[in-house]
Amino acid sequence: MTEALVYEILSAVEEIPKGYVATYGQIARLVGRDKNARLVGTVLSRSQYFGEYPCHRVVDHTGRLAPGWPQQRELLRREGISFKDETHVDLKQCQWQC
Repeated sequence: MTEALVYEILSAVEEIPKGYVATYGQIARLVGRDKNARLVGTVLSRSQYFGEYPCHRVVDHTGRLAPGWPQQRELLRREGISFKDETHVDLKQCQWQC
């Protein structure tokens, strides 16, 4: 994974508007890596080394929050994101249409 790809992924994440979420797969498609949703997750898990990005706005394809990151729910709640249950955002209501 190149540094350029890392910044390309993080730049796409930076475009997600406040009050919306995107999936790992959406971000992968935006950077031309359709089959690399896991790569997006890996980059986001290391994003603190590259600056501040709204990584809390990225969820899996079912709307599930990142395991082991309890702050993500509160960050999204503060932005007005609606939830289906404790661990899933309501993608029908808040998925970014990019």
